[in-house]
Amino acid sequence: MIEDREDGERGSAIVEFVFVALVVFVPLVYLVAGFSAVQRGVFAADAAAREAGRAIGTAPDPVTGAARAEAAAALAVEDQSVEATDVRVAYLPAGVECTATNGGYSPALVPGEEFSVCVTVTVRVPLLPDFVDANTATGQFVVERDRYVDP
Repeated sequence: MIEDREDGERGSAIVEFVFVALVVFVPLVYLVAGFSAVQRGVFAADAAAREAGRAIGTAPDPVTGAARAEAAAALAVEDQSVEATDVRVAYLPAGVECTATNGGYSPALVPGEEFSVCVTVTVRVPLLPDFVDANTATGQFVVERDRYVDP
């Protein structure tokens, strides 16, 4: 039976495999790489908000706290292998979601104060130019200062 095959069909399995590999596998690999980049940005934003909140929550004064929060957010974002150039740290009153406008709220760091730390990270999807790629991930962490803090 096998000897009855025409020579015109020889090598067609290789051509079909290459075609399927190009049409299916290459976009699938790109999709997985893009999804992992976005997920890495979400993890980075959550971790950065948590670390920035802890840093400012334990600071002795607002100026030192803001500097510590910026540094902690940058380190947390870099830990997730995301560029720390597009990281924004904002503060909101307690109970306000990060989707609200990030107004000019500034924590006073008084005992018992509650506020939210919002960190927004710009996520870059591989092989897309910067002007097309405008994905952002936002993380939020609620800080509650200890009521019994030594002045």
